[in-house]
Amino acid sequence: MTQATLHRGLIVANHGRHFLVETPQGQRLICHSRGKKSTGVVGDRVLWQASQDEGTIEKIEERRNLFYRQDEVRTKSFAANLDQILILIAAEPEFSSSQLSRALIAAEAEHITPIIALNKSDLVEPFARAWEWLRPYRQMHYGVLPLSLKASGDVDRAELTKLLHGKTTLVLGPSGAGKSTLINLLAPGALAQTGEISQALNSGKHTTTSTTWYWVDADKTTALIDSPGFQEFGLNHIDPAQLAAYMPDLKPHVANCRFYNCSHLHEPGCGVIAAVKPDGSPDGISANRYKIYGDLYAELSQIRKY
Repeated sequence: MTQATLHRGLIVANHGRHFLVETPQGQRLICHSRGKKSTGVVGDRVLWQASQDEGTIEKIEERRNLFYRQDEVRTKSFAANLDQILILIAAEPEFSSSQLSRALIAAEAEHITPIIALNKSDLVEPFARAWEWLRPYRQMHYGVLPLSLKASGDVDRAELTKLLHGKTTLVLGPSGAGKSTLINLLAPGALAQTGEISQALNSGKHTTTSTTWYWVDADKTTALIDSPGFQEFGLNHIDPAQLAAYMPDLKPHVANCRFYNCSHLHEPGCGVIAAVKPDGSPDGISANRYKIYGDLYAELSQIRKY
């Protein structure tokens, strides 16, 4: 095979070993992975070879980063080559601090700055409670963007367009947070493509069950990647000894530990434990965040036993 027979493309959706690949000219075609193993994910840049009216993926180009999701059974990769992660939560329904922390740790591990957006600012009291609950995250280096996608969509669109311009952003959010509203606001008609993509990939189900790439602008410089539900980020590749380094509220206190290999769970002279304060305190590590650290440390340590 000569290099001339290979074409460049971008994976914009996938289901199993079937991929929807977009060419630089904007055409989309079904490609299959070569061999039994399927390793491609949405966001991958690939080299593919034509075969009748479809194609075969011959090579996945080097990735800048790779993200994993986790269900009850296994961890699998689902998106690559991201510039940002936009984590959309809402004043109502209540969101999970554990899921939010997992997403932030996954971003830290890949050196990507996340954006936390809190929707439904028009619900005054629930929004005030949620904003206060996010205080520990605002005290770290995370910005929290207030939104009211249904009440002030035009204002929010302008703000989000500036933040996302020229970047590839993975959008995450639990059911009810307004993720579909946000995507349709930024890329009108995007979600209408999902049934079409689903049929093309022969998945037999609506494509909101798989990860999908949407262009925001005609010049194709800004993209959103939508993933179903609030993905439980897979962190199994992270060494528990490195976990504190990916939590910005814990990280500064590690230098104060007496022992270099401190787990920050029970050792005497631990700088992290000494910095834990009741929730609502203006400084230190919140008790809730420290509990999340302990739970994740136990989970990652258990995985390494097998």
